[in-house]
Amino acid sequence: MTELAERVQLSLSATVGVVPSEYLFRWRYIVAVAEVTGLDGCGIPCVHPDKVDAARAASPEAAEIARLAGLFKLLGDPTRSRILYAVLEAGEMCVCDIAATIEATETTVSQALRLLRAASVVTNRRDGRMVYYRLADSHVRMLLDLSREHARHEAER
Repeated sequence: MTELAERVQLSLSATVGVVPSEYLFRWRYIVAVAEVTGLDGCGIPCVHPDKVDAARAASPEAAEIARLAGLFKLLGDPTRSRILYAVLEAGEMCVCDIAATIEATETTVSQALRLLRAASVVTNRRDGRMVYYRLADSHVRMLLDLSREHARHEAER
């Protein structure tokens, strides 16, 4: 047994008491991988039950996680992101104006807006034969502003 594996076993024993053999096998495997890669893992793998319990209690339910992942996937498309930032800056725009702003076809913009509207990211207002789109609410504005600020911050690093 390597020195790191012995430290893990001691750490586990101190943290949870008696360690069943199946956990030791798993930890030995993890230790072997950590010794080879050592990238983003723990130097000495151990579980902090209070932190795990707090994180689990505060974590969203599976259905909410699925909705969040769907929203981020929706925002991950460059065309849809460009549409959202155009509407964010202008306040309210028709399909023709959005298409001219982002230099895309009206068909592409219309299809993207349909998805954004279905996800309640944008809303529309009809004025005769014209349809105007705007961001659904201040949460979408904040999300776009924070995302942009984060991207700028990461680019400066």
